[in-house]
Amino acid sequence: MSLLSVTRGKGRLDLAVGEESTAYNRELQAAAKVNLHEQTCSSLQPARPMEASPLTRQPPPEVFTPKIVQLYSSLFKDDEDGDKSEGFWREFFLLRPDRPTLRNILSETRPSDVLLLESHTRDLFGRAVETIKSGHGLAPLHALDTLTIFLSILLSKKYPHPSSDIITMLAGLDHIDTVFTDFVSTLDGIVRNGTDLHLRHKAVGVLLAVTAGAYQTTLLTYMIQRDLFPSVMKFIHESETPGQVLEPFTLLGLLANYNKFEFQNPYQLRLNDFVNEMSIQKIIHCVGYTCQALRLDYIDIQDDLPEGWTFSNALNMIGLGAIVPGPKLEKKPVYDAETAKQMLSTLPGENAAILLATYDFCHANKLFCFNLVTIPGEKGEERPIASYLSLTSYLLQHAHLSHRVTYYANLNLMVFRLLIEDPVVCKRICSDESKVPVRLCRQRQPFLPLVKGERVFATCVLDSMIDGINHNLRRRLDVNIYTLCLGILLRIISYLSRSRTRLHYHWSEFFRSLLSLIRFLTTYTSDLKDLSHIDTLLDHVVNLLALSLSAGEAFLPTPAAYDDLFYKVVESGEVLTKFKENYGLQNRKSSSIDTLISVSTHYKQLLTEGGGSAKKRPSNLTTHQVTEVIKQGYETLSIQAKEGLDTWDKFREADERTLLKKMARASVGDVRVMVERQIQ
Repeated sequence: MSLLSVTRGKGRLDLAVGEESTAYNRELQAAAKVNLHEQTCSSLQPARPMEASPLTRQPPPEVFTPKIVQLYSSLFKDDEDGDKSEGFWREFFLLRPDRPTLRNILSETRPSDVLLLESHTRDLFGRAVETIKSGHGLAPLHALDTLTIFLSILLSKKYPHPSSDIITMLAGLDHIDTVFTDFVSTLDGIVRNGTDLHLRHKAVGVLLAVTAGAYQTTLLTYMIQRDLFPSVMKFIHESETPGQVLEPFTLLGLLANYNKFEFQNPYQLRLNDFVNEMSIQKIIHCVGYTCQALRLDYIDIQDDLPEGWTFSNALNMIGLGAIVPGPKLEKKPVYDAETAKQMLSTLPGENAAILLATYDFCHANKLFCFNLVTIPGEKGEERPIASYLSLTSYLLQHAHLSHRVTYYANLNLMVFRLLIEDPVVCKRICSDESKVPVRLCRQRQPFLPLVKGERVFATCVLDSMIDGINHNLRRRLDVNIYTLCLGILLRIISYLSRSRTRLHYHWSEFFRSLLSLIRFLTTYTSDLKDLSHIDTLLDHVVNLLALSLSAGEAFLPTPAAYDDLFYKVVESGEVLTKFKENYGLQNRKSSSIDTLISVSTHYKQLLTEGGGSAKKRPSNLTTHQVTEVIKQGYETLSIQAKEGLDTWDKFREADERTLLKKMARASVGDVRVMVERQIQ
């Protein structure tokens, strides 16, 4: 295209191309060149008017302000403009929301100033709902995005009177029933019957923002009365990716926990009656993928998988890695201990809020429990139950870092207690059908033996519980974690002994950890004996050892493993006696401490009686000699174990009321962070 045609196309010159003289044409072309040069010069240089044209070039503004930002400023300015026009709102929702700007404007507005803008906030809320119902094109999508930002920011502010102030901000006391009922029913209709899956997902996001923001207010009763469960489950059933399941399932978890100890929560009843197995499996796969992502955050800070020996690793160790052929992998940063501890204390990520809903579904629905344990991973991926247990092991090893991670660790332990207490699920967990590889946390010593490849799932659970016992010993003991870990171990051993199921497992480490716990409890009695529910913990650890002594031959794989248990009990005789005295266990009918002490006393007498000289005193005997005496002593040993050691009380949610309320508040905080990250 010629220069002449370009300038004509831009409307700068009106040239008549004909039979003009050559000189005249040259003048016009020169003028066109000057004009084009002025158009392309820097905006910082003033434009020079052309003598041949009355048009002048206007300099562009120094700062470009999007139209939607101007509308935000107009809306949230406390002026006397009154109601905005119909055209204002139509344009407002036709324009794409500027999320960062809207978020900043609302975040910087103080709670007291928000209440002064009540007429504008009510208009925005009402107009957004109307646009969602009857808008065309992209307007409903923009309205949902705007509502998500608007509600997540304003509802999370600290108001003097949260319930009444939020009602005033959204509709006013006289109209809140009509306005908010219409709001919830509108979103319910979109989630259930919307034709666009993306739009329905946005509606779920708005519901999640409202639930998390108004969780401590009476506003949530509207969402309890409406019963969103069928719509949310229909969306989950029709979802296409696990990522689309995360938010709706988390939403159900928050709603199911709302004041559930104060009244009969309808969402709890819905969870109990739900039998759509395809939807359940989609949820479980989502839980599995979420657990893998949460675990990866721990591994990125400290990779705890031991590397096998390779030639390239050996060369790297001696500084010759540069000669290794092939692509060079980028090394992960290595943090010092204090930095790593600080980073680990912020974990798990906010998506861990899904664990609350997982607990509620497990507590209410046996079909969910069975599927959680049995379904395989998708396309050869890690099985969901393996990912869930793997994350639990990471939570347990770092439970001391914050109250939040302690709550999540307790929550997952309650799920495993529920699984073990179900006879059908427990049988599956302890059978060869459940063999699966599980990556367990190895970020802190002491380490249990590393087992690679597939193994019976029950052995992985045993490892996780023992790790929880070994890594949380401190004077301010978390009694609840220890009670849950020991309770799960007691239930597994009870099943193994009744069913006479022999497990190949490093039992020596198992019993060593239990006796180490007794030694710790004995050493720090003054700090621990007055802790709440410490008696339950003491009974669990003593009864677990007594049950193992009395029924060990039914589940221990070899006689050597049984001998090793007796050896360890005999070796700990003095500690057991002091343990009994320190905690006054002789006065507790539920304790089996006398069984342990009688076994230790019996063998010490045998060892003493069998050696007349000082050379054969117990302190001078070899391990092999003691083991031989233990084998011979079975004939004269009478273990007076208490009856009922292999029985236990079923889980009662009311016993964990305080913990679950704290857990719900922690999950609400995580959901707020989840929503805020999405609106950035």
